[in-house]
Amino acid sequence: MGRKLLVVCGPSGAGLGEIVAKVFALREDTAAATPVTARKPKAGERDGVGFWFYDLEGWNALKESGDLLEATEFAGNDYGTSRRRVEELLNAGKNVLLNLPVDRASQLKANMPEAVCVYVAPSDDALLRARYEAAGRSALEISVRMEQAALQRKAASFCDAVVASDDPEAAVQALCALLP
Repeated sequence: MGRKLLVVCGPSGAGLGEIVAKVFALREDTAAATPVTARKPKAGERDGVGFWFYDLEGWNALKESGDLLEATEFAGNDYGTSRRRVEELLNAGKNVLLNLPVDRASQLKANMPEAVCVYVAPSDDALLRARYEAAGRSALEISVRMEQAALQRKAASFCDAVVASDDPEAAVQALCALLP
């Protein structure tokens, strides 16, 4: 039975962290591909645990070889997903589940069209707003997050499916149903 790369994306407040953690707890055949980075390890960090670390020369080699399925720069450091690392897991009989921002999921889908991308979000803006309010967000922050969520929803047209996160358990089941 073929394994799948399942990529979930959605706005902050969608509950993705909780949902993805529950999928991993239910599906022993599913793993996360450890991301790659060009930053130096912090104290206590080890290569392959949390991140695979590359120096600038190694990072540039990853880019030039086409190995990066997606990449971004944040706070002066580069981060991404390695095709080789994903394929190693798939070839070992594991499904791969990644939780990425919409823009990075879009890059990955363009570079690996067989990936199944799923947009996960509350079914309506009122529920998302209520989650932000419950988290104690300021009115300004809620406004900015709601604008970002609307932009992400529009940008997620590349996704293969949409899953409502109103009921996290139902969302977990919906994602599990997409895996072989």
